[in-house]
Amino acid sequence: MDEQLRVGLVGAGPWARMVHAPGLADHPGTRLTAVWARKPEAAAELAGTYGAEVAADPDELLAAVDAVAFAVPPEVQSGIATTAAERGKHLILEKPVAATLADAERLAGAVRRAGVASLVMLTKRFAPEIREQLDQLREVGGWAGGSVRVLNGALLEGPFSRSPWRHERAPLDDVGPHVFDLIDAALGPITQVIAAHRGEGGLWQLILGHEGGATSGVSLSMALPLNPGVWEVAVFGEHGHRVLADRGTSAQDCFTNLLDDFVAMVQSGTTEHPCDVHRGLYLQRIIDQARRAAGG
Repeated sequence: MDEQLRVGLVGAGPWARMVHAPGLADHPGTRLTAVWARKPEAAAELAGTYGAEVAADPDELLAAVDAVAFAVPPEVQSGIATTAAERGKHLILEKPVAATLADAERLAGAVRRAGVASLVMLTKRFAPEIREQLDQLREVGGWAGGSVRVLNGALLEGPFSRSPWRHERAPLDDVGPHVFDLIDAALGPITQVIAAHRGEGGLWQLILGHEGGATSGVSLSMALPLNPGVWEVAVFGEHGHRVLADRGTSAQDCFTNLLDDFVAMVQSGTTEHPCDVHRGLYLQRIIDQARRAAGG
Protein backbone atom coordinates (compact mmCIF):
# COMPACT_ATOMS: atom_id res chain seq x y z
CA MET A 1 0.00 0.00 0.00
CA ASP A 2 1.13 3.57 -0.65
CA GLU A 3 0.18 4.49 2.89
CA GLN A 4 -0.05 2.38 5.99
CA LEU A 5 -3.50 1.50 7.24
CA ARG A 6 -4.23 3.38 10.46
CA VAL A 7 -5.45 0.79 12.97
CA GLY A 8 -6.90 1.38 16.41
CA LEU A 9 -6.65 -1.32 19.05
CA VAL A 10 -9.51 -1.92 21.48
CA GLY A 11 -8.10 -3.73 24.49
CA ALA A 12 -4.81 -3.82 26.39
CA GLY A 13 -4.86 -7.21 28.11
CA PRO A 14 -2.52 -10.18 27.68
CA TRP A 15 -3.58 -11.10 24.13
CA ALA A 16 -3.35 -7.47 22.99
CA ARG A 17 0.14 -7.19 24.47
CA MET A 18 1.34 -10.56 23.18
CA VAL A 19 -0.09 -10.54 19.64
CA HIS A 20 -2.13 -7.58 18.45
CA ALA A 21 -0.02 -4.57 19.40
CA PRO A 22 3.37 -5.92 18.25
CA GLY A 23 1.82 -7.36 15.11
CA LEU A 24 0.14 -4.11 14.10
CA ALA A 25 3.22 -2.06 14.95
CA ASP A 26 5.62 -4.30 13.00
CA HIS A 27 3.59 -5.03 9.88
CA PRO A 28 4.60 -2.88 6.87
CA GLY A 29 0.99 -2.30 5.84
CA THR A 30 -0.39 -1.14 9.20
CA ARG A 31 0.32 1.48 11.82
CA LEU A 32 -0.87 1.14 15.40
CA THR A 33 -2.44 4.59 15.73
CA ALA A 34 -4.52 4.57 18.90
CA VAL A 35 -5.38 2.34 21.85
CA TRP A 36 -8.49 2.32 24.02
CA ALA A 37 -9.11 -0.02 26.95
CA ARG A 38 -11.48 -0.13 29.88
CA LYS A 39 -8.42 0.35 32.12
CA PRO A 40 -6.88 3.68 31.04
CA GLU A 41 -3.56 2.93 32.70
CA ALA A 42 -3.21 -0.29 30.71
CA ALA A 43 -4.05 1.54 27.48
CA ALA A 44 -1.48 4.23 28.26
CA GLU A 45 1.26 1.69 28.98
CA LEU A 46 0.60 -0.28 25.79
CA ALA A 47 0.23 2.80 23.60
CA GLY A 48 3.44 4.26 24.97
CA THR A 49 5.40 1.14 24.07
CA TYR A 50 4.54 1.55 20.39
CA GLY A 51 4.23 5.32 20.02
CA ALA A 52 0.44 5.26 19.65
CA GLU A 53 -2.10 7.71 21.02
CA VAL A 54 -4.39 6.90 23.93
CA ALA A 55 -8.06 7.34 23.07
CA ALA A 56 -10.32 8.68 25.82
CA ASP A 57 -13.23 6.57 24.57
CA PRO A 58 -14.17 4.36 21.61
CA ASP A 59 -15.62 7.31 19.66
CA GLU A 60 -12.30 9.14 19.83
CA LEU A 61 -10.50 6.02 18.62
CA LEU A 62 -12.90 5.54 15.69
CA ALA A 63 -12.39 9.13 14.58
CA ALA A 64 -8.64 8.60 14.21
CA VAL A 65 -8.41 5.30 12.31
CA ASP A 66 -9.24 3.41 9.14
CA ALA A 67 -9.64 0.04 10.87
CA VAL A 68 -10.11 -1.40 14.34
CA ALA A 69 -8.60 -4.51 15.91
CA PHE A 70 -10.22 -6.04 18.98
CA ALA A 71 -8.77 -7.89 21.97
CA VAL A 72 -11.63 -7.64 24.45
CA PRO A 73 -14.44 -9.90 25.71
CA PRO A 74 -17.12 -10.66 23.11
CA GLU A 75 -19.81 -8.59 24.82
CA VAL A 76 -17.54 -5.54 24.59
CA GLN A 77 -16.37 -6.29 21.06
CA SER A 78 -19.73 -6.68 19.34
CA GLY A 79 -21.18 -3.30 20.26
CA ILE A 80 -18.10 -1.24 19.41
CA ALA A 81 -17.47 -3.27 16.24
CA THR A 82 -21.03 -2.73 15.02
CA THR A 83 -20.65 1.01 15.49
CA ALA A 84 -17.24 0.93 13.80
CA ALA A 85 -18.64 -0.87 10.76
CA GLU A 86 -21.50 1.61 10.53
CA ARG A 87 -18.84 4.35 10.39
CA GLY A 88 -17.00 2.61 7.57
CA LYS A 89 -14.14 1.13 9.58
CA HIS A 90 -12.62 -2.20 8.62
CA LEU A 91 -12.52 -4.84 11.36
CA ILE A 92 -10.13 -7.39 12.83
CA LEU A 93 -12.26 -9.40 15.23
CA GLU A 94 -11.61 -11.92 17.97
CA LYS A 95 -13.67 -15.03 18.43
CA PRO A 96 -16.41 -15.45 19.31
CA VAL A 97 -17.52 -12.34 17.45
CA ALA A 98 -20.23 -11.65 20.06
CA ALA A 99 -21.65 -12.92 23.33
CA THR A 100 -25.02 -13.80 21.80
CA LEU A 101 -26.32 -14.93 18.44
CA ALA A 102 -28.50 -11.82 18.14
CA ASP A 103 -25.48 -9.55 18.65
CA ALA A 104 -23.47 -11.53 16.10
CA GLU A 105 -26.29 -11.15 13.57
CA ARG A 106 -26.39 -7.39 14.14
CA LEU A 107 -22.63 -7.13 13.68
CA ALA A 108 -22.58 -9.20 10.49
CA GLY A 109 -25.48 -7.18 9.11
CA ALA A 110 -23.66 -3.90 9.79
CA VAL A 111 -20.51 -5.18 8.06
CA ARG A 112 -22.50 -6.33 5.03
CA ARG A 113 -24.36 -3.04 4.68
CA ALA A 114 -21.21 -0.95 5.09
CA GLY A 115 -19.17 -3.02 2.65
CA VAL A 116 -16.10 -3.02 4.90
CA ALA A 117 -13.44 -5.71 5.17
CA SER A 118 -13.51 -8.04 8.18
CA LEU A 119 -11.40 -10.92 9.45
CA VAL A 120 -11.76 -13.11 12.53
CA MET A 121 -8.59 -14.27 14.31
CA LEU A 122 -9.16 -18.02 13.88
CA THR A 123 -5.51 -18.53 14.67
CA LYS A 124 -4.67 -21.89 13.12
CA ARG A 125 -6.47 -21.08 9.86
CA PHE A 126 -3.68 -18.57 9.26
CA ALA A 127 -0.94 -21.16 9.80
CA PRO A 128 0.39 -22.17 6.35
CA GLU A 129 0.76 -25.86 7.26
CA ILE A 130 -2.87 -26.08 8.47
CA ARG A 131 -4.17 -24.37 5.35
CA GLU A 132 -2.18 -26.78 3.19
CA GLN A 133 -3.44 -29.85 5.04
CA LEU A 134 -7.07 -28.71 4.93
CA ASP A 135 -6.76 -28.20 1.17
CA GLN A 136 -5.38 -31.73 0.85
CA LEU A 137 -8.19 -33.24 2.94
CA ARG A 138 -10.84 -31.53 0.83
CA GLU A 139 -9.14 -32.65 -2.38
CA VAL A 140 -8.90 -36.29 -1.28
CA GLY A 141 -12.42 -36.51 0.20
CA GLY A 142 -14.11 -39.69 1.33
CA TRP A 143 -13.93 -38.87 5.05
CA ALA A 144 -16.57 -40.60 7.16
CA GLY A 145 -15.91 -38.86 10.45
CA GLY A 146 -13.53 -37.01 12.69
CA SER A 147 -12.58 -36.23 16.24
CA VAL A 148 -11.31 -33.20 18.13
CA ARG A 149 -9.64 -33.09 21.53
CA VAL A 150 -8.59 -29.76 23.02
CA LEU A 151 -7.79 -30.29 26.69
CA ASN A 152 -5.68 -27.97 28.82
CA GLY A 153 -5.49 -26.06 32.10
CA ALA A 154 -5.64 -22.51 30.75
CA LEU A 155 -8.29 -21.54 33.30
CA LEU A 156 -6.22 -22.91 36.18
CA GLU A 157 -3.08 -20.84 35.63
CA GLY A 158 -1.46 -18.61 33.06
CA PRO A 159 -2.26 -15.25 31.43
CA PHE A 160 -5.93 -16.04 30.73
CA SER A 161 -6.79 -17.73 34.02
CA ARG A 162 -8.25 -14.52 35.50
CA SER A 163 -10.54 -13.80 32.55
CA PRO A 164 -14.14 -13.61 33.87
CA TRP A 165 -15.86 -14.24 30.55
CA ARG A 166 -13.74 -17.34 29.94
CA HIS A 167 -14.59 -18.76 33.35
CA GLU A 168 -18.25 -18.14 32.57
CA ARG A 169 -18.42 -19.48 29.00
CA ALA A 170 -15.20 -21.33 28.14
CA PRO A 171 -14.27 -23.64 26.62
CA LEU A 172 -17.30 -23.64 24.30
CA ASP A 173 -17.08 -19.95 23.42
CA ASP A 174 -13.29 -19.65 23.59
CA VAL A 175 -11.74 -22.68 21.89
CA GLY A 176 -15.04 -23.83 20.39
CA PRO A 177 -14.89 -21.45 17.40
CA HIS A 178 -11.39 -22.65 16.54
CA VAL A 179 -12.23 -26.35 16.57
CA PHE A 180 -15.66 -26.03 14.94
CA ASP A 181 -14.01 -24.03 12.17
CA LEU A 182 -11.29 -26.62 11.62
CA ILE A 183 -13.42 -29.77 11.69
CA ASP A 184 -15.99 -28.01 9.47
CA ALA A 185 -13.24 -27.11 6.98
CA ALA A 186 -11.95 -30.70 7.05
CA LEU A 187 -15.22 -32.67 6.87
CA GLY A 188 -17.70 -30.23 5.36
CA PRO A 189 -20.31 -27.84 6.74
CA ILE A 190 -21.69 -28.62 10.19
CA THR A 191 -25.42 -29.07 9.74
CA GLN A 192 -26.46 -30.22 13.22
CA VAL A 193 -25.36 -30.45 16.82
CA ILE A 194 -26.61 -33.99 17.37
CA ALA A 195 -25.76 -34.04 21.08
CA ALA A 196 -23.96 -31.87 23.61
CA HIS A 197 -23.14 -32.40 27.26
CA ARG A 198 -21.39 -30.17 29.76
CA GLY A 199 -19.96 -32.16 32.63
CA GLU A 200 -18.69 -31.10 36.01
CA GLY A 201 -15.57 -28.98 35.73
CA GLY A 202 -16.62 -27.62 32.34
CA LEU A 203 -15.79 -30.63 30.18
CA TRP A 204 -17.82 -30.40 26.97
CA GLN A 205 -18.57 -33.45 24.83
CA LEU A 206 -20.33 -32.91 21.50
CA ILE A 207 -21.39 -34.92 18.47
CA LEU A 208 -21.71 -32.95 15.24
CA GLY A 209 -23.39 -33.85 11.96
CA HIS A 210 -21.82 -32.70 8.70
CA GLU A 211 -23.17 -32.18 5.21
CA GLY A 212 -22.82 -35.41 3.28
CA GLY A 213 -23.35 -37.65 6.30
CA ALA A 214 -20.04 -37.47 8.18
CA THR A 215 -20.09 -37.09 11.96
CA SER A 216 -17.48 -35.85 14.41
CA GLY A 217 -16.91 -35.99 18.14
CA VAL A 218 -15.51 -33.04 20.08
CA SER A 219 -14.05 -32.95 23.61
CA LEU A 220 -13.17 -29.56 25.11
CA SER A 221 -11.82 -28.48 28.48
CA MET A 222 -9.72 -25.59 29.75
CA ALA A 223 -9.77 -26.77 33.37
CA LEU A 224 -7.80 -30.00 33.36
CA PRO A 225 -4.31 -30.04 34.94
CA LEU A 226 -2.59 -31.34 31.81
CA ASN A 227 0.95 -30.27 30.99
CA PRO A 228 1.37 -30.26 28.12
CA GLY A 229 -2.20 -29.91 27.00
CA VAL A 230 -3.79 -31.90 24.18
CA TRP A 231 -4.64 -30.35 20.82
CA GLU A 232 -5.72 -32.84 18.17
CA VAL A 233 -7.95 -32.67 15.10
CA ALA A 234 -8.28 -35.92 13.16
CA VAL A 235 -10.36 -37.37 10.32
CA PHE A 236 -10.88 -40.93 9.16
CA GLY A 237 -12.48 -42.68 6.22
CA GLU A 238 -11.74 -44.65 3.08
CA HIS A 239 -8.24 -43.16 2.88
CA GLY A 240 -7.28 -44.01 6.44
CA HIS A 241 -6.75 -41.84 9.50
CA ARG A 242 -5.09 -38.42 9.39
CA VAL A 243 -4.24 -35.96 12.13
CA LEU A 244 -3.70 -32.28 11.39
CA ALA A 245 -0.02 -31.68 12.08
CA ASP A 246 0.73 -28.50 13.99
CA ARG A 247 4.25 -27.55 12.95
CA GLY A 248 4.59 -24.78 15.48
CA THR A 249 3.58 -21.63 13.61
CA SER A 250 3.23 -19.13 16.44
CA ALA A 251 0.16 -17.04 17.17
CA GLN A 252 2.25 -13.97 16.34
CA ASP A 253 3.13 -15.37 12.91
CA CYS A 254 -0.51 -16.34 12.31
CA PHE A 255 -1.56 -12.78 13.13
CA THR A 256 1.03 -11.44 10.68
CA ASN A 257 -0.44 -13.70 8.00
CA LEU A 258 -3.91 -12.42 8.89
CA LEU A 259 -2.66 -8.86 8.46
CA ASP A 260 -1.24 -9.75 5.05
CA ASP A 261 -4.72 -10.85 3.98
CA PHE A 262 -6.42 -7.91 5.70
CA VAL A 263 -4.27 -5.24 4.07
CA ALA A 264 -4.76 -6.90 0.67
CA MET A 265 -8.54 -6.96 1.19
CA VAL A 266 -8.69 -3.27 2.07
CA GLN A 267 -6.41 -2.31 -0.81
CA SER A 268 -8.43 -4.28 -3.37
CA GLY A 269 -11.87 -3.52 -1.96
CA THR A 270 -12.53 -7.20 -1.24
CA THR A 271 -15.01 -7.98 1.53
CA GLU A 272 -15.24 -11.79 1.29
CA HIS A 273 -12.80 -14.19 2.94
CA PRO A 274 -13.09 -17.72 4.41
CA CYS A 275 -12.53 -16.19 7.87
CA ASP A 276 -14.62 -13.03 7.59
CA VAL A 277 -17.38 -11.91 9.97
CA HIS A 278 -19.91 -14.15 8.24
CA ARG A 279 -17.77 -17.14 9.19
CA GLY A 280 -17.82 -15.77 12.72
CA LEU A 281 -21.63 -15.64 12.60
CA TYR A 282 -21.76 -19.21 11.29
CA LEU A 283 -19.62 -20.37 14.22
CA GLN A 284 -21.76 -18.38 16.66
CA ARG A 285 -24.80 -20.33 15.47
CA ILE A 286 -23.03 -23.60 16.24
CA ILE A 287 -22.13 -22.36 19.73
CA ASP A 288 -25.76 -21.36 20.27
CA GLN A 289 -27.03 -24.76 19.08
CA ALA A 290 -24.55 -26.57 21.31
CA ARG A 291 -25.53 -24.62 24.39
CA ARG A 292 -29.21 -25.26 23.69
CA ALA A 293 -28.55 -28.97 23.10
CA ALA A 294 -26.82 -29.13 26.49
CA GLY A 295 -29.80 -27.55 28.19
CA GLY A 296 -28.86 -23.86 28.20
